[in-house]
Amino acid sequence: MKQIVVAQNAPRPIGPYSQGIRIDNFVFTSGQGPTDPKTNTVVNGSFEDQVRQTLNNVRAILTAAGTDLTRVIKVNVYLSDMNNFAAFNEVYKEYFHGIYPCRTAIEAKLPAGFSVEVDCIATID
Repeated sequence: MKQIVVAQNAPRPIGPYSQGIRIDNFVFTSGQGPTDPKTNTVVNGSFEDQVRQTLNNVRAILTAAGTDLTRVIKVNVYLSDMNNFAAFNEVYKEYFHGIYPCRTAIEAKLPAGFSVEVDCIATID
């Protein structure tokens, strides 16, 4: 059965999509950007600060679904500028350790002035 995941500590969707969907032992997150869920605005600060907010938003959805970053098996990363790839990796290593998830990273034109967007698939015990 498909269940909608709603995380109070992540930004509300700005369109017709769910923050996440849980089905069987998997959770799929929608793309998250550097939006502060309290103000619903893009965080000010460095690119690294924006990556941290983005990954915190992903983590909030996973938590609401009953899982966490250690259970992530696939990550998609979208960067507005591929020159930020190395900086992204440095922050990414703060959140993911040990056996890293599979990952794709591409340069893309992102919504709402985002410099980064991330979505993932995780398992649930």
